[in-house]
Amino acid sequence: MMGKETGEGAALQGSALSSHDTTILAETFRLLGDPTRLRILFFCIARPQSVGDIAEALGLSPSLVSHHLRLLRGARLVRGERRSRQVFYAVADCHVSDMLTDMAVHIAEDQPEE
Repeated sequence: MMGKETGEGAALQGSALSSHDTTILAETFRLLGDPTRLRILFFCIARPQSVGDIAEALGLSPSLVSHHLRLLRGARLVRGERRSRQVFYAVADCHVSDMLTDMAVHIAEDQPEE
């Protein structure tokens, strides 16, 4: 139990992330800055989706979806599960889905006039 608690909170204890972790986090946010990738992630929150299903639902080409999924997988934002001859993609874990959901709620909130 102690290892899991230490592992999850270790990067945030103290005053700052390491330089390496900050660089990885910045790259992750850069990847999330693309509207197409965000649409793909939100589409994959509820359940795993195939490339063809993602492409059809979002009006994108399968090759474009595959390209974005490769980048998202590299950043550990999605995971793939092979079922027969197809791979189904889902948001990698609750950290990713919670962050996306929280940010969507945040931007939907009424903002007071300044």
